[in-house]
Amino acid sequence: MKSRFVALLLAVLPAVLPASCHADGYTRTRHPIVLVHGLFGFERLFGTTDYFYGIPEALRAGGAQVLVVQLSPANDTVLRGEALLRQLQWWQATYGHARFNLIGHSQGGSSARYVAAVAPALVASVTTIGTPHQGSASFDAFLALTGATGTTALGGAAVGALGGLVSLFAGSAAPIDGLAAAQSLSSRGAQAFNRLFPQGAPSMPCGQGPALVNGVRYYAFGGRGAATNLLDATDAILVTGATAFLGAASDGLVSPCSSRWGQVIRDDLPWNHFDQVNQSFGLRGLFTPDPVAVYRAHANRLKGAGL
Repeated sequence: MKSRFVALLLAVLPAVLPASCHADGYTRTRHPIVLVHGLFGFERLFGTTDYFYGIPEALRAGGAQVLVVQLSPANDTVLRGEALLRQLQWWQATYGHARFNLIGHSQGGSSARYVAAVAPALVASVTTIGTPHQGSASFDAFLALTGATGTTALGGAAVGALGGLVSLFAGSAAPIDGLAAAQSLSSRGAQAFNRLFPQGAPSMPCGQGPALVNGVRYYAFGGRGAATNLLDATDAILVTGATAFLGAASDGLVSPCSSRWGQVIRDDLPWNHFDQVNQSFGLRGLFTPDPVAVYRAHANRLKGAGL
């Protein structure tokens, strides 16, 4: 009887104990990991669905301390960066964290770069995933079309309305400006942003940038492939977005070259823009890398770098 009880206890304990109690240490970085969403992003939708689907739990299971920020789903990159900065300062003052490892998807990567540029003492590393550092041809086409038809304000309002819906379902009260978001993600907006905040910029087109600037390490990932799973309805959005690239490689919204910044780990992952955060609900192409495993491996990379 006693041996049966012990066996039952050993079987049940891993399920009921906090992740930190049975973590393997693989993702246990020195500084907390902060996940930063992109356009139309959220921390948790309807109180149940993570933007970085399944990723926070997997990182925590390996020993990482993971924080997830809620920024405006649609607004100017710098304004989103200021909101991120305030959140990091609050976490620092409240919990005593010295620095943070920022992992930003899409526009979230640019907002993370902003914080690293204006407050490098707060940031240990910036990792950008599918970030349009040189802008997005999809948003160039959107602004050109709305400008040519005299509907720029209407187009911005539509982007803002979608961002407002995300805010409603995510329980966010952050300000919304759809036109500012679209302009920030365009090539012209990205170039203006890069002139002000060049830290980590590639030394040549489609090249790599410095891995370390002002004490902050910069890493980048990118993907190529708009349609990756026929069962994923969101692929249709990215297939439409990919038409703006005129046959050139993209993840549906961002080209591989545009995703490059700092030390480029990969720009050829066989993922589309939503696969990069394990959406929709983990659907992706057959025989493609598991996004959760890639995030775990990168956390281990940060751990190995003493970050």
